[in-house]
Amino acid sequence: MSSETHPSQPGAAAPEALRDLLVEMNDLKRVRSAGRTGSIAERLFAQGWGLLTGGAAPDDVALDITATTLAATRLCDLDAAFLTAAGLSEEAASAVLVAGFDAVTDALDPALRDRLRARLSPRPAAQPGALPGFVTALAQQPRAGVTCPGRARILLEPPENHAEHCLIVAVYGVCLSPFYRADPGTVFLAAMAHHFHNAAMPDAGFTGEMLLGDHLGPIMATTTAWALAELAEPLRGQVERARAVLPDDATGEGRAFHAADCIDRVLQIAQHLRGASTTMGMVLDEWELVHAGPVKGFHDRVLADMRIP
Repeated sequence: MSSETHPSQPGAAAPEALRDLLVEMNDLKRVRSAGRTGSIAERLFAQGWGLLTGGAAPDDVALDITATTLAATRLCDLDAAFLTAAGLSEEAASAVLVAGFDAVTDALDPALRDRLRARLSPRPAAQPGALPGFVTALAQQPRAGVTCPGRARILLEPPENHAEHCLIVAVYGVCLSPFYRADPGTVFLAAMAHHFHNAAMPDAGFTGEMLLGDHLGPIMATTTAWALAELAEPLRGQVERARAVLPDDATGEGRAFHAADCIDRVLQIAQHLRGASTTMGMVLDEWELVHAGPVKGFHDRVLADMRIP
């Protein structure tokens, strides 16, 4: 684990260049496909824990899952499994994934980018282990929404779940790790495990935590222990050591985690507000909803004659 105590850029608390990537990646909590249960983020959370319980090293899982997530940011569920099932060779499927990865990763630290890109090359698949019960429980546990003591909650539908949040924070943490000179494997594992207590503990948000008062700490310790008990050694010890960075920002790993967690919490709400403030003019003019093609002129006349919008 890094002992570095200062960000790599004096005066900056976070790398602004990664903003657009993190905003776009956040939507993987909301992308779903026919025949697949849950969002892409939820499924990658389960995939990551399957690799970990199967004996893969946390550093390798961090890189594999982050590379896959970055490729999915543009390709969505056009993943290796689909591409090879549809007839592409492993090499051709890899080239597609790399193209998706390259489309969004210009701002990543170059050394990290090279390490992640290499993980998309064809190689034997790791064998996953059995999924702990907390994986399904976290996927079924909704997050609280916006809460503040003394105020009614703001609940935005549909809510994200804790599996989605943990996966995105973990991948954000890897992407941010060079800036904080943090070990990406430690940040990834800490983030994947940082809501263990919510596998059993319903999420009442900041308001509920304050109302629990002195009971909060013991309840979180008990419910966290229930999740940890589902893991065998040496993984349990690895998770416990990684979670040691969670309480504060005294280490590079702690800062990378807390930056990722904060960014994800705010971007989750921002996407609701962004959707609510989008205008039809923006959709038609900037996003080209009725896009160029052989019938574009006809489409435009139809909309004009129907007075739409």
